[in-house]
Amino acid sequence: MKAYVYGANGPAITDVPQPAPKGAQVLVKVRACGLNRADLGMTKGHVHGSRGGVGTALGMEWAGEVAALGPQAKGVAVGDRIMGSGAAALAEYTLADAGRIFRAPSNMNFEEAATLPVALTTMHNAVVTNGALQAGQSVLIQGASSGVGLMAMQIAKLKGARLVVGSSTNAMRRGRLKEFGADLAIDSSDPGWVEQVLAATNGEGVDLIVDQVSGKVANQNLAATRIKGRIVNVGRLGGTHADFNFDLHAARRINYIGVTFRTRTAEEIAEIFDEVRKDIWAAVESRKLQLPIDRVFKFEDIGAAFAHMEANKHLGKIVVTL
Repeated sequence: MKAYVYGANGPAITDVPQPAPKGAQVLVKVRACGLNRADLGMTKGHVHGSRGGVGTALGMEWAGEVAALGPQAKGVAVGDRIMGSGAAALAEYTLADAGRIFRAPSNMNFEEAATLPVALTTMHNAVVTNGALQAGQSVLIQGASSGVGLMAMQIAKLKGARLVVGSSTNAMRRGRLKEFGADLAIDSSDPGWVEQVLAATNGEGVDLIVDQVSGKVANQNLAATRIKGRIVNVGRLGGTHADFNFDLHAARRINYIGVTFRTRTAEEIAEIFDEVRKDIWAAVESRKLQLPIDRVFKFEDIGAAFAHMEANKHLGKIVVTL
């Protein structure tokens, strides 16, 4: 079968053996994949958790059909339309862990379904489970114009947030954040953004920040969070290291939480998928929670798809079809 593999000379479409499902695994005939920033890093040889480097089949988010079942696989049948996350998604076939699967809603095509698994699970866990957002509270999503950021704002609105603030350093994307739930759009590269957030919260700061930027905004985040507020650190696109004002952190008694899928067990990830199903799946099926597709590329044009992502001018998801 064909797969997009990082080799000695970089990433390329390569012939590899078709995998066979074991235990409770499911073999998926992949129809579409959503691209993510972690994929872009791995196309350059970067490590993402236990994955990366020469020999790595790329991709982490897909939609397709069940092609075969392992002997202990339950709950799905050959031919079922499913979507999920996991390694080696950019291939004609991939293996799915039973705990990382959603049934694809009947009112979605494969391209639309492939945009959702990572955003839904990442941001439900960040906003609801770890962020503990309650109806009537305020939230700031740093990096709101990414696919996961757009989903975070929608989930916050769904859960009854009184004020949703979204940040983007791109003027075009910032101007569209209100379409996805933002009451206030800020530019996190503008030194005055903290004052804007304080003005919108009667000087107190937001109850919750979901941070995909960190780096130089770390101390600004502390200043924009209310006393006894929460910061959930999801991503570090603005840098993994920066000055940190421990005194301000302590003075505001902020609960600072770090999250990642990279160190979670299969059981922990399955629990996150279950929480999405129990809490917000009706909103997925009704299409109240959805993501825009920026562009769709064919598998043979996958290099162009990643170049489009690296250009960083898109809003919404980039999808590759197989």
